[in-house]
Formats: sequence, structure tokens, C-alpha cells
Amino acid sequence: MKSRIAIFYLVFFLAFSLIVGRLFWLVAIQGGFNRAKAEEQRIKIRRIVAPRGIIYDRLNRPLVQNLPLYKLCQEREKTCQEISRDQALQLEADNRDADLVVEIGRYYLHEKALAHLLGYLGEVNQEEVESGWPLGSLRGRTGIEEEYEELLRGIDGGEIIEVGANGEVIRVIGKREPVAGKELKLSIDLDLQLAAYEALKKRDQKAALVASTPEGEILALVSYPSFDPNSLSEKDFQNPDQPFFNRAIAGIYPPGSTFKIVTAAAGLEEGKIDAQTEIEDTGEIVIGQYRYANWYFTQYGKTEGVIDLVRAIKRSTDTFFYKVGEYVGATRLVAWAKSYGFGRVSGIDLGGERAGFLPDPQAGDWFLGNTYHLAIGQGSLGVTPLQLNNMTTVIANEGKLCQPTIAKTSSDGGSEKLLRGGVECQDLKLQPETLKLIQEGMKEACSTEGTAFPFFDFEPRVACKTGTAEFGDPQDRTHAWLTAFAPEIVITAIVEAGGEGSYVAAPIVREVMEEWFKK
Repeated sequence: MKSRIAIFYLVFFLAFSLIVGRLFWLVAIQGGFNRAKAEEQRIKIRRIVAPRGIIYDRLNRPLVQNLPLYKLCQEREKTCQEISRDQALQLEADNRDADLVVEIGRYYLHEKALAHLLGYLGEVNQEEVESGWPLGSLRGRTGIEEEYEELLRGIDGGEIIEVGANGEVIRVIGKREPVAGKELKLSIDLDLQLAAYEALKKRDQKAALVASTPEGEILALVSYPSFDPNSLSEKDFQNPDQPFFNRAIAGIYPPGSTFKIVTAAAGLEEGKIDAQTEIEDTGEIVIGQYRYANWYFTQYGKTEGVIDLVRAIKRSTDTFFYKVGEYVGATRLVAWAKSYGFGRVSGIDLGGERAGFLPDPQAGDWFLGNTYHLAIGQGSLGVTPLQLNNMTTVIANEGKLCQPTIAKTSSDGGSEKLLRGGVECQDLKLQPETLKLIQEGMKEACSTEGTAFPFFDFEPRVACKTGTAEFGDPQDRTHAWLTAFAPEIVITAIVEAGGEGSYVAAPIVREVMEEWFKK
């Protein structure tokens, strides 16, 4: 009996000792830690999102608006849920808004017309959150929004708040105000951009247009089809027509006869031809079993006879430029193409630009026929609409290749600041006679009997070059090109598989020119 009582007291003592020991551990040892942990759960840092900088066109017309997006963000669970404005207001009224974040979104005032140029905002992904981006925050995706993200997004502020057991805000302990993002003023002319988009939309084919000043400031940049940045959906991303693809800076196409501008410059600068040089167009050049024909002969069975360079540009005579390419040689012709910016990115302030490609006559088999094709913009040659527009600016601005730009200045509501410190141009040092002859030939191309008949009656006088670029296998389809310049403006348009440049691309450029000269 006594032994049982002894065992009972021993068990009781051990249990009591364990309880006391655990209590001592929790209070004396872990007490400070638990108090700190409880305090952390009561104290929360709530992000105050900085207003995003507004983007304007060259005449200070806003292209975007900021709008609030309401989100409940659980930092511990790493989740954010978008809610309505009414739900957010109710949370504030009930004092249960500790997890409420008011994100700054965008409304794009002209929807599809500026989508490729401006881009859009997208929520950060898990990888970006792990690299330091706040949970649920928005950042620029494509276009100006992405290119100038650091300037536009500003610096977020925050509040240190005490939170009750039910998620209510008890008090604000400290606060740091956000710093608004900087405003951006673009070189874009809104009226011209809208006119360009409508001109492409009317044709409803895959197409692109670039318009700039002769010094490279972009006035309009459009790719079609486009997307609506205000209502993105998964269907848009899966669309086989690739509405997110910016054809103006990333589409690569054979330039066709528009490349004859480079061939003409190369012939003149290399001393192979001059103003008095005449070549007889017999309709085609025959080398062995191969025939290299002129379009006029192929379509109508007619020849141009003996012509000079100005007439050859006006009539886009292939046989004349075959011979010029032969005189210059493929290696020097490629070198001249490089000097005009082909085969490399221009450095425009938009992401996604592609370099295109040029052939290497030194690699593998190269025949005279390859040189003939190169001289008229066919064969192993691919350029973007932006590059082709840059080529034309060289002729329009007396021989300078300028880096194209879109964003002109930034400001924080005060003084404006140039983003690039001015226009960056490289003087190609073309002879005045070279520029004079090519300019005259391009003006003739837009005049009576030239290839660009939609401009025969246009005022002021326009200088241009049409292009009908063969592609595919067999090469029975053509891209339609027109590149042109007039006082203070250069415009280049392409319609994929559109047909002839004079019938398809030229009317588009004319519509945009009309908008420009209305002013």
C-alpha cells in the first residue's frame, strides 16, 4: 500500500515539474520572442503606390489616364485579389482595410491606335516578386511603358499601421508620402498617329507604317492588327494574326525596289555612274539560261529604251539597276547598305527592335545573278519598315543618318529635361550631286509617268519610291511598299502580301500626308 502511494506522489511530482518547467520556458525563455512575434503580427507596413507619370504627345495632349485598382494583398500568403471600388469603400467604412492596396493602373485613351507604341501595364509575376517587386504591383510591358518604367513609376510611399485581432486599423504609427513618376512628352503627333491607324485598319491587312521628321523624331508608328491594352485577354495572345507583334520595328521583309535608292547612291559615290550615264533597257538581261527582266517588260511587253539615273528611279527600271549593281559589285553594295543602317538595330527607344539581315557575298557561292537580285532589293536581304524609313531620311535631310527617337522630354510637373540630350546623327558625307540626282528621281516617281500615280496631283510635291517585293516559294506573292518624303516629314508603309506598292501602299501614305498638310 505504501509503495503505491509513493509511486503516485512520484508521478505527480514529475508531471508537476514538467508543467512548471514548460511554464518557465514559455515565460522566462520564450516570453520575449513570443511578445515580439505577437507585436509583429499587430504592426504592418501598407504600401502607398506612387502615381504613374502621364504620357503626352508632341502638342501636350494626354495619351493615357491613371485609374485606381483596388486589391487585397496578403503578404504572408503571397496573394493579391482585385476587388471593386464599392468593396474597397465598404472595407474602409468598416475600418477593415489593413490589407487594402490602391494600385495605379492605366486607361489608354486611344486604345488600339497607340498600343504598340505605348505598350501596357501587367501585374508582376512570382519571379519578379522574389527579385524585389512589391506583391500585386504593375509594371510596363512593351512599348514606352516598359522602356521608361523607371521614370514613369515613381517611388512608392508607405504607412506603418497597428492592426487589431480582426484586421481593423487601430492607428497609423508613421507615414512616408510617395513620389509621383515623371511625365513623358513624346515626339508623336496624335492626329497623324490616328490617321495612320485608320488608313491601315481600312485595308484590314497585316501592315505597318512609320512617319518621322527628316531628323528621326517619330511622328507616328503603327502596326496592324493591333490589340486593346484596356481589355487584354488570353485570346489576344493566342491570335494567329499576332496582334502583339510590332511589325514596324520587328517585321523583316525584302525591300524590293525601294532598295534602288541605296544602289543609286552606291553607283554615284563609287564613281561607277554619273548624271550623264545612260543604259539601254532591252526588257531583260540574259545570262546563259537565266533571264533577269524589267517589270515593265514582264507586265506589258514594253521597254524603256535608253535612260539615265533620274528616269530609272522614276520608272523603277530593273535592268538599269542590275547593271549598276554589277558595276559596283556585291561587296561594296552590301557595305553601302550597312552605312544606311541596314543589318543592325537603329537604337530606337522601344524594345523588340530587330536588325534584319544582309547577305555575305564572300560566304559560299555567289553569282552575278545574286548581285542583280541584291541591286533591286531581292534575295538574301531583309529590312524593317523603320530601317527603310531611316534610309529615306538620309535623302531627305541632305545625307545624315539619325537615330530615331520617340520620347523627347521628361518632367515632374516643373521644367522639362531632354532625355537624350539632342538628336544623334551620322553624316554619311554624300556628295551634293548624289543627293540632288536621287531627290530628283524620287520626285519624278511621284509625278506624271512615275510609278506612284496616287501622288501625281498632290500638293506640295512629294518625293517617293515604290516597292513591290517578291517573297515566298514560288515567288508569286508580293509585299507592297512606299517610302516618301515631303517638307518636314518622311513616311514609309508596307502591306504584307498586299500586291503592288503603287496601288496598295501609296494610297495609304497619301492619306497620312493629307492629314499632315491639313495643318
